Amino acid sequence: MSKKKKGKKPFQASPDRDGGLSKKILDIFKSQPEKSFDFKIILEKLKIEDTKTRNKVIRLLGQLTAKGQLKNVEDKKFQFDGLEDFHTGIIDMTSRGDAYVVVEDMEQDIYISNKNLNHALDGDEVKVYVFKKREKSKSEGEVVSILTRAKTDFVGVLHKQEKFGFVVVANSKMYTDIFVPNDKMHDAEDGLLVKVRILQWKDKDDSPKGEITEVLGVPGEHNTEMHAILAGYGLPEQFPPEVEEFANGIDTKIHPAEIKKRRDLRDTLTFTIDPADAKDFDDALSFKKMDNGNFEIGIHIADVAHYLQPGTILDDEAYNRATSIYLVDRVVPMLPEVLSNGACSLRPNEEKYTFSALFELTPKGEVKSEWFGRTVTYSDARFAYEEAQYIIDSEDKHIPADVSLTKKDYEVQPDIVDALVTLNRLAKTMRQKRMQQGAISFDKVEVKFHLDADNNPQGVYVKTSQDANKLIEEFMLLANRKVSEFIGKRKPPKTFVYRCHDEPKDDRLEALNTVISKFGYSINIQNKKNIASALNSLLEDVKGKKEQNLVDTLTIRTMSKAYYSTQNIGHYGLAFDYYSHFTSPIRRYPDVMAHRLLQRYLDNEQSASETEYEDKCKHSSEMEKLATNAERDSIKYMQVKYIQDQAETEFKGVISGVTDFGIFIEIIENKCEGMTRLKDISDDHYDFNEEHYAIIGRRTKKMYQLGDEVYVRVKKADLVKRTIDFELLGSVEEVAIEKE
Repeated sequence: MSKKKKGKKPFQASPDRDGGLSKKILDIFKSQPEKSFDFKIILEKLKIEDTKTRNKVIRLLGQLTAKGQLKNVEDKKFQFDGLEDFHTGIIDMTSRGDAYVVVEDMEQDIYISNKNLNHALDGDEVKVYVFKKREKSKSEGEVVSILTRAKTDFVGVLHKQEKFGFVVVANSKMYTDIFVPNDKMHDAEDGLLVKVRILQWKDKDDSPKGEITEVLGVPGEHNTEMHAILAGYGLPEQFPPEVEEFANGIDTKIHPAEIKKRRDLRDTLTFTIDPADAKDFDDALSFKKMDNGNFEIGIHIADVAHYLQPGTILDDEAYNRATSIYLVDRVVPMLPEVLSNGACSLRPNEEKYTFSALFELTPKGEVKSEWFGRTVTYSDARFAYEEAQYIIDSEDKHIPADVSLTKKDYEVQPDIVDALVTLNRLAKTMRQKRMQQGAISFDKVEVKFHLDADNNPQGVYVKTSQDANKLIEEFMLLANRKVSEFIGKRKPPKTFVYRCHDEPKDDRLEALNTVISKFGYSINIQNKKNIASALNSLLEDVKGKKEQNLVDTLTIRTMSKAYYSTQNIGHYGLAFDYYSHFTSPIRRYPDVMAHRLLQRYLDNEQSASETEYEDKCKHSSEMEKLATNAERDSIKYMQVKYIQDQAETEFKGVISGVTDFGIFIEIIENKCEGMTRLKDISDDHYDFNEEHYAIIGRRTKKMYQLGDEVYVRVKKADLVKRTIDFELLGSVEEVAIEKE
């Protein structure tokens, strides 16, 4: 950001002295800072006609120019002086009602107080004016215009009055309710959860005016809340009838004429490994021993693009959705069931059209050759991860009933046992090589629920990746990497859809270093080449320690967000120069695009339009973000639903966040996170200590610090707001002493 001229005062109005007229004048200029206006246009915009006020405007224009807030340009026109202090960015609201504007290429976010938001909401793209910055103070500014609303549809509870109503949105980042006049209520009843659309928000109005577009149901009811989560992000729930009808009319039979166009791999040993409750199997592995001692490994992916033709209403719907959405109790698929669970699902003992990547691998996991193309395959068996893990661990062909998907004993073909054991060994070798090349090892932890017939959570558990999961992951990574390399290294360059992941920003690494130093760890962020290995060492060092979950979470937060783009920058987290998504076209549209482009280039056609595909990449990235948020919200809802019946239970938790108004605590056994407010801790008056990420008692000097283990009891669980309030019982040591 350029510096202001010496002596220029920060932009601010003086409404007390001139009745707010100077602010109104400046508002005109700052709304279009690159334009100039003459005296007559200013009078016209202010709707001033009387001589006395006209003369006042003339004086104020002179005063504002003398102060350096306006400047004279040609033909007696005025222009805002300080164009370099305007920026465009995205609003990031806090739960306190103020916000920060995130500006690309600016190291520090711009703080915006609530009074200076000027009706901007979370996620909006805005133009912001930055005030003159005091030395060592944070950048602060004011929203001068809203360029693009992130959303206009919201979900909340309707509170009806006699002639109007208000919709209160259950989102801590939404600082205003929405006014709904009677004629825009459409017979919605008081107290119901509704979807409301903002129609307008006049400058003088405290709240925006809206219209109810859908009644979702009674707050707190399971299906209502799941529906509300999707509606809150503008995500679909059902397919339009015409799309279902189109999909049901597709010819899904396997035809001899089509088989002749493909490589026939039906006689090669092929199987799938998926979660026990999976219904769409979009990838399979094949295994064949070669005469030279190497192995032919096939990664076979459902040929969705064969059925999903561009220009159809089905393709338009799939593109708009861009991804399947996995809520706790349901899947909202990208494709109708006839394709996602039927024609495109690589079910056992069925022939399927596939798109395959075949590799010749040495016993050391080195790729000697590769082939890509359309195939027809036959899956010989389907395994749940638990079954595959049992085979890997025991090398036994007999699957016991307690592991079996069918809950009955059965035997596996000996060649499948051999294939799984060999594939697992190869996967471990390839994974080790990735780690040595700088990949970062994040062991995924998933929160899962035991649900009863009515989708009520009976238990919460944490699922971690086993060897069987990592086996599948490693071969999917191989296919994704090699497909993108195959196209990315072509001359002349070809347009393709890459999965990109940038290196972490320095300020995030410094923040991580500050926190982990409290636990005796550190990473050398000066040596850029070794940051990945330093992060891996950190993640290994904290395993089994009380601070593991905290450090794992903070380390993940230092990472940049992965996204789709035609502009390849590589994938930092995986340490790949080229990477794409190719292996899940049933649930991700970018994979469909990758299939289409790969076939296009195998057919030696010219490069596709980069502009067209970049737009599609941006849309896919945005939809992925919305789906991820919805999935997290559904997990949070289920956690609150589970914990609300545990009021008398004491839980051990870890302090996962510290703020000036309370501490966040995550229960170790089930990952449910809630808050204890400082005002509710009764044994002392606690102050927030930012330097130590802690709260400290004024009288006792007792400290609760980020990462500390504590005991809590549920005080309140709010299903509608999806929040948990904890009563802090004390540190683990304190509670242990009390119990003795």
